[in-house]
Amino acid sequence: MTAVLLVACAAAPAAGPPPHAKVGPVGPADCRWTAGFWAERFETCRSATIPFMGDLMEGTARSQFLHNFRVAAGLEAGRHRGPPWNDGDYYKWLEAVAGVHAVAPDPALDKRMDAAIAIIAKAQRADGYLHTPVQIANRNGAAEKPFADRLNFEMYNFGHLFTAAAVHHRATGKKTLLAVAVKAADFLAAAFENPTPELARNAVCPSHYMGAVDLYRATGDKKYLRLAAKFIDLRDQATAGGTDDNQDRVPFRRQTEAVGHAVRANYLYAGAADVYAETGDETLLAPLKPIWASVVTRKMYLTGACGALYDGASPDGSKDQKQISRVHQAYGRDYQLPHSTAHNETCAAIGNALWNERMLRVTGEAKYADVLETTLLNALLAGVSLDGKRFFYTNTLRQLDTMPAALRWSRDREEWISCYCCPPNVARVVAQVNASAYGRSDRGVWVHLYGGNTLDTTLPDGRRVKLKQETDYPWDGRVKLTVESAPAGEWSLFLRVPGWADGATLAVNGKPADAKSGTYAEVRREWKAGDVVALSLPLRPRLVQAHPLVEEARNQVAVVRGPLVYCLESTDLPKGARVQDVALPREVGFTPRHDPKLLGGVTVLEAKAELVGDRPWGDELYREFKPAAAKPVDVRLVPHYAWANRGRSEMTVWMPLGR
Repeated sequence: MTAVLLVACAAAPAAGPPPHAKVGPVGPADCRWTAGFWAERFETCRSATIPFMGDLMEGTARSQFLHNFRVAAGLEAGRHRGPPWNDGDYYKWLEAVAGVHAVAPDPALDKRMDAAIAIIAKAQRADGYLHTPVQIANRNGAAEKPFADRLNFEMYNFGHLFTAAAVHHRATGKKTLLAVAVKAADFLAAAFENPTPELARNAVCPSHYMGAVDLYRATGDKKYLRLAAKFIDLRDQATAGGTDDNQDRVPFRRQTEAVGHAVRANYLYAGAADVYAETGDETLLAPLKPIWASVVTRKMYLTGACGALYDGASPDGSKDQKQISRVHQAYGRDYQLPHSTAHNETCAAIGNALWNERMLRVTGEAKYADVLETTLLNALLAGVSLDGKRFFYTNTLRQLDTMPAALRWSRDREEWISCYCCPPNVARVVAQVNASAYGRSDRGVWVHLYGGNTLDTTLPDGRRVKLKQETDYPWDGRVKLTVESAPAGEWSLFLRVPGWADGATLAVNGKPADAKSGTYAEVRREWKAGDVVALSLPLRPRLVQAHPLVEEARNQVAVVRGPLVYCLESTDLPKGARVQDVALPREVGFTPRHDPKLLGGVTVLEAKAELVGDRPWGDELYREFKPAAAKPVDVRLVPHYAWANRGRSEMTVWMPLGR
């Protein structure tokens, strides 16, 4: 562990939850990882991902990110390169840098941010508009206008600017990027004061809902909260000609299920939850609950991944043929969850995490924290290699050497992806998971995520609390929380007991306390320094089956231990054996074994399985079934997030049941 992780951080000013939320966040530097799983991910992000990604995005070898701002500012001649969302992707990288800097201050990173922000500020038009594809086209003589093409991702870029500015301001105290964001938001407020229906439909991949709320929270200026609310209202007024690809065929307030492009959908749902938390508009919360249920009970992968289909049609099966439209990166129909051809863009998983974190704050219900943790540890981390420099755009649950279709995106981790939205998105989340580990409310401190860390925060009434958490989670289910400093009077510790943790135990200074799975266990008392809370979460390997309507998973099981989904890689099979030929006995017994030298240190699951030798298939589509001889084989399962880090391999999460 590098010494930079141990830099002391002051407690953030006291702040309560948003007015219509049960739980508020802690400050960005209140929690810092000290050892274990998340400390290792943070350090990889800080020391490898951020500098690697920054060099790529500030150069011009692969595409243009910061250089587009230079050209837009007139500092360089040239044309725009890259997709129209490159501005937003660079803002994500800045947010990641600021998130790291908040807990591990680094003068070099601070200087690097200052230099980039100065260029961005020079690129901004006098009226506040900032979108380099249009501005560079104007500089080169074209008469392009703002918002002429609703698929040009202008609002997406603005949204990520607002969020990056808020994070940068909290991390550094500087207002340089915040000033750019405020000027841009004021431009939007004027531009959308009396919008045409066509202008109102500029909401593709709506990061601007979350972004405008972030800007409101950073400035305290309610006009930005009103702007966020207005953007959602405009969406509901602009459904003529809309499609499920952008969730605007049906007004948001009338929606009951997740549809369309999964990244755009999850950003919409997260933004609506943010606006509800500040305004209490029940018409926004009302659709979110059934939409969430449609995702979690019918459309989400075991890993928390979303957006099963490369291309779908929506509304699927509609009697009105004119209504059906193509949908990219789509939520499909209920239970449509293919393994080998799963799309599952990493950004969709990030949207799922952002949405569930906001639902957790609004409701205080543990089920949202469970999905948040599942998504972070499985779907999100699968998107980045263990060295922090190679990425997946899509995330399959089964990879075979002979795939049933020629897929659009690489099946290998890549340093460069032509659509580079996912890598900086992963970086900004990993850099700030510490801020999601705890929450605070009028009653006390909430423990959402487990990992070795310290917490130095203040309750909403200003009282200061310091905690130390020691654990080797998710490899070991034992969690020890020590109160290092406690204010006078009663206050509560809320500890999440995951829904899978049947048999969990909780003790305070050695005395048992209630711990029911799927809830937050509240321990309320007058705490003193030295008090110890011990939580034990049983991490038994579990065989999981899917709903029978998930047709690709019929008669198959997946293996889960605690919050981690496991997979079988061909790397761990005898030479010549294929993952599709391995069957798990119905009474299989797994032996967990921690291997500190494998894949950065993981707990593997070892078992006896069956290798079913099958006759080779020719051109026939069907043939008479003849039982194949089964041979015993030793298997070793690894966490799904860690696959594809040992060279090219076959992989599967789901395996058939043997005898």
